[in-house]
Amino acid sequence: MSIVFRGITVADKAAITSFTMKSPFQNCDFSFANMCSWRFLYKSEYAIAGHFLLIRFRIEGNERPVYMCPVGEGDITHAISLIEEDSLRYGHPLWILGVTPEGKKQLEEAFPGGFRFINDRDYYDYIYLKDDLIRLSGKKYQSKRNHINKFVKQYRYEYRPITPELVSECLTLECKWYKANRTDDDEEELSYERRSLTFALQHATELGLMGGAICVDGQIVAFSFGAPINNNTFGVHVEKGDISYDGVYSVMNYEFALHIPDQYLYVNREEDLGIPGLRQAKQSYRPAILLEKNTAIKKLKTNMNNERQPTNSSFVLYQDDNA
Repeated sequence: MSIVFRGITVADKAAITSFTMKSPFQNCDFSFANMCSWRFLYKSEYAIAGHFLLIRFRIEGNERPVYMCPVGEGDITHAISLIEEDSLRYGHPLWILGVTPEGKKQLEEAFPGGFRFINDRDYYDYIYLKDDLIRLSGKKYQSKRNHINKFVKQYRYEYRPITPELVSECLTLECKWYKANRTDDDEEELSYERRSLTFALQHATELGLMGGAICVDGQIVAFSFGAPINNNTFGVHVEKGDISYDGVYSVMNYEFALHIPDQYLYVNREEDLGIPGLRQAKQSYRPAILLEKNTAIKKLKTNMNNERQPTNSSFVLYQDDNA
């Protein structure tokens, strides 16, 4: 029996998070806020089949369906068979993106030798212990402490939770950031990010977002927001700041981590997308987990030599520039 997918909307939060919040998967792709705010680009859809949540989205100009690892409890075999059947209906072998070691283990146990895995280093997630981001203890965080201390000495600031009244001010800062950072090479990607960010801020309550801003002299100079991924991991999806305020990103990172609810032990600050500066910034915070992610390609009995394989330029899951 074929499955019917439906587009993800803000009204689907309870249904989707009833699976993801109790899942062991910590990757940012399973944040409901990410799924929903990027739906315009990836046509993200979901279905519930038995005890599993199935996620489908599109890449390559919306031509190719791809999937996330099924989320649920029990035997994953039937869920995989359903999404493989769905993919084959579109004339494509099954591709599952964002496959973590936990997901890879499930796939290999259910289908021994049935998948080929391609490692996607640019899409590894950087996951930190929340206490590390708050305490900033030891020599390895000396430079971060220095940035924060310099900012504190130079500016009188306050941290303010993002409320509907602050959204327009956050968007004003984002506009300033966009104009200062866009180039001919990344203008399209940054435009997509703007659309996702704007949707997220305008639907923060429905998406379950938590956000905060750094204000100096009553003006927002940085903001950040994110949402839970599962019961112990919180995802930071966006962070923007005015770099004319030296140390503003270090302060934003610290303050936001300080205000994340106690139940979350880990903070996922997403991928570096292979951008050297972003990679250096994320590594400088010493992740507790560098979460491996793979593309899993289901092997067919027929010859697949003519099937084009994925490359890093074939898809981009979720943009971020938090550092």
